[in-house]
Amino acid sequence: MIIQGPKRIAFFLPNTFTALNMACGFSSIIFAIRGQFYIGSMILLLGAIFDMVDGRVARLTGTQSAFGEQFDSISDVISFGMAPALLLYMKFFVSLGRVGLVISFIYLLCGALRLARFNANIDKISSDYFQGLPIPGAALAVIGFVLCATELDFGPYSQYIAIFYSLFFSFLMISSIPFASFKDSEFVKKNKRKVLALIFLTFALILLHEQFMILCVMVVYVLSCLVYAFVKRKEMSHIFDWNEDEEE
Repeated sequence: MIIQGPKRIAFFLPNTFTALNMACGFSSIIFAIRGQFYIGSMILLLGAIFDMVDGRVARLTGTQSAFGEQFDSISDVISFGMAPALLLYMKFFVSLGRVGLVISFIYLLCGALRLARFNANIDKISSDYFQGLPIPGAALAVIGFVLCATELDFGPYSQYIAIFYSLFFSFLMISSIPFASFKDSEFVKKNKRKVLALIFLTFALILLHEQFMILCVMVVYVLSCLVYAFVKRKEMSHIFDWNEDEEE
């Protein structure tokens, strides 16, 4: 069936945002190579915004497709896998030689594995929780860390902090720790005005102090999810167990 007219444009629109996300990832890589880490981080942040938009546009226009899902994953590998890994390497790990290459590659590898697992389980996973930290979230954590490092001097321990930080978020991506998606959250539904006000306040603070607020937001999100998962570990121990479904 050949799609024509407005419907054809509707199918083209979400893929345009995906392509813009990929372009931001590519541009971030170029700026990282040039040593312009602030610009590279900010343009990658723009890519994250495009990534949030493309899926929503596809759902609003009813144009979700297998092609769009695969295109989005390929784009995410570049923007949220390769670009953050290179930012980390060029900012912190160049002087470490092969060790720095390996640490940066581990982040990229874990991001690719996270995307592959997500695609393989896309029809099984609950909409309430992500299985492991999503790769855009890990990329935002890297962006926040790099931006903070452009403002603050971590001293002689900067490389060690960066190594721990990179490996920690790499592990979170391939873990089975549940991270809240807030898509069907009862708390959000019952407190829409408060949540909306909090979102606006957060965005305002990011616009005023992006060098620190992106890192703060991601650290608060990750730590709160880890604490919640630990407290509710018994109730959530089988949340990603699909053996029964597979047997059926």
